[in-house]
Amino acid sequence: MEEMLNLTHTWVGYAVLAVFVIGYYLIATEEKFEINKAKPALFIGTFSFMLIGIYFALNKLDPTPLHHEMQKLIEEIAEIFFFLFVAMTYIETLIERGVFDALRFRLISRGYSYKKLFWITGILAFWISPVADNLTTALILSTVLYTIDKHNTNFLVPGAINIVVAANAGGAWSPFGDITTLMAWTAGKGGFIDFLMLFPAAFFGWLLTSWLLSIFVPKGEPHFDALTTPKVELKNGAKVIIFLGFFTIFIAVVGHILFHFPAMWGMMFGLSLLQLYTFYHKRKYKEHINIFVNMSKVENDTLLFFFGILSAVGALAFLGWLIYVTKLYEIIGPTWANIGVGFISAIIDNVPVMAAILKANPPMGIDQWMLVTLTAGIGGSLISFGSAAGVGVMGRMRGVYTFFSHMKFAWAVLAGYILSVIIWYIQFEILGLY
Repeated sequence: MEEMLNLTHTWVGYAVLAVFVIGYYLIATEEKFEINKAKPALFIGTFSFMLIGIYFALNKLDPTPLHHEMQKLIEEIAEIFFFLFVAMTYIETLIERGVFDALRFRLISRGYSYKKLFWITGILAFWISPVADNLTTALILSTVLYTIDKHNTNFLVPGAINIVVAANAGGAWSPFGDITTLMAWTAGKGGFIDFLMLFPAAFFGWLLTSWLLSIFVPKGEPHFDALTTPKVELKNGAKVIIFLGFFTIFIAVVGHILFHFPAMWGMMFGLSLLQLYTFYHKRKYKEHINIFVNMSKVENDTLLFFFGILSAVGALAFLGWLIYVTKLYEIIGPTWANIGVGFISAIIDNVPVMAAILKANPPMGIDQWMLVTLTAGIGGSLISFGSAAGVGVMGRMRGVYTFFSHMKFAWAVLAGYILSVIIWYIQFEILGLY
């Protein structure tokens, strides 16, 4: 630790910090400069270690600690990278098999009222995101919402906020529902059951926000023309692939708990099962499901952003900058610091925030690690661009769901956030139910 602290006040310490700040500014303002956030993230992550390598070479330092740190970092990133890659491949395959198109058709064809559609899409977002990631869930259901009625903003805006809040809340109590929870799980900050214990806080926080938003949802029902809207059915093999997706998650969890395998190992095994099934499917139905084409549709920019930002945070940790995070926890205490993480996550993406906390590794019990997992997950809902789900929905419903339309209802999101923290406190600190 002393060596890392000394490096903060060297030219490489200041240089890497400057590169991170400039790069993160470009990430935060990607729409202004029209640059995909993966590009600056990947640059600052890789360039930072190049600078550190140059410093070690110029000063003829033993490179062993640097090599050891990079090997650990690669292992940490690979675990989450391949986990997400398989999950995204399954999602793309389900999209190709018409699963979500069929869901959208069934919702709009049953004559549900605006209020009922509001609740159905929110409930689906809350329960789908723990299995799929919150970004994919929010994108799919916001598309469903926008298809229902493209012009009724009184329905679309509360509905979009509801989906974002539900997707983030649903992801917060599942070890693989959000990148931040996945990071905490693979880092060993809690067992599978520990994350499930966050369900009451996540659920009731979302429920309060949804109830408050539902007050502003108009009465009536959207127009549906059965003659002009073609019926959508599931394609062959869709139900089998749904089952394989759940089975893959099951294998990943069981392998992690019983055999202490990295979670991605079970996921890659599940990918192999999907590949084998597509071979069988082709022979039975004479129809080819090209998994490699579905893989090409995976959001590689998200994966590369993740790789870059974790590498950059890893460089800051190696140099010793993250010791100041630990000091902050010591000054104000873990509870208030972790509650504050939620508000920071609303302004700064929760991935680098969580990565910094995990790298700083302040001394905390499971109760506090669960709190920071909860707040990092649901805190991004406070502002429209505070989470990947919110940014995705802003892009999908451009001009309808905006920063300003979200902020009109930010008080409802804040009320849910406060309730979630209160429930965590009662459950973990007063009752000790964890």
